Amino acid sequence: MRKISAIGIGAGDPDHLTVQAVRRLNETDVFFVLDKGSEKQDLVGLRQEILDRFVERPGYRVVRAPDPERDRTPDDYRKAVADWHRLRTDVYESMIASLGPDERGAFLVWGDPALYDSTLTLLDAVLARGNVEFEYDVVPGVSSVAALTSRHRTTMNQIGRPVLVTTGRRLEAGWPADVDDVFVMLDAQCTFSRFVDTGLEIYWGAYLGTPDELLRSGPLTADLAEEIRTVRAAARSRKGWIMDIYHLRRPVPSRV
Repeated sequence: MRKISAIGIGAGDPDHLTVQAVRRLNETDVFFVLDKGSEKQDLVGLRQEILDRFVERPGYRVVRAPDPERDRTPDDYRKAVADWHRLRTDVYESMIASLGPDERGAFLVWGDPALYDSTLTLLDAVLARGNVEFEYDVVPGVSSVAALTSRHRTTMNQIGRPVLVTTGRRLEAGWPADVDDVFVMLDAQCTFSRFVDTGLEIYWGAYLGTPDELLRSGPLTADLAEEIRTVRAAARSRKGWIMDIYHLRRPVPSRV
């Protein structure tokens, strides 16, 4: 039977790959890559760099397919995402069907496949259709959350306190109850700006693990918020895309 692996490749640094990931790379016959267009060729280039560096077996193949366009300003957000996932499921099904009956294919997943990535959802959707038979496994990777905290030399949580990972869209509704540490992804609107001068700290990072990495941190003042917005906008304009994440912390008094 066909076998598929979803391999976490870390947040941008090829050194993030685990020994398990390298072993699985060298067991793979076909690597599937979604092409997100000329602006995001860096993402394709990193995947090829990983293959060039770590795959020792000859004769593997790379199958590329265009990533379907997504409506970024929909009237109905959930419907737009559902439509996009349906189109991507079509692409996944076609790529997997191209495998030989006993071959192994792999998707190289940015960060960790379990955190804000649709690969596993799409693989389950293909299986549910029943048109292509395969088994799949998951190789965890260094997530953007782990990369951010390590680069800022901080922790995800404070002693005995919960952590929330969410999106800018959800944070717009207000600070979540009974949470002191919030990691925010997919926030093009810089929602952190609404919390300036409320006693929070911010740890922000973009292009983590890459030569273009950007980091800012400190008490969330109006000045720092404006600096992050300015740096972010300039970077996005220069590269044509940006991948960033930030951590908002409400410090809890130490009981030591």
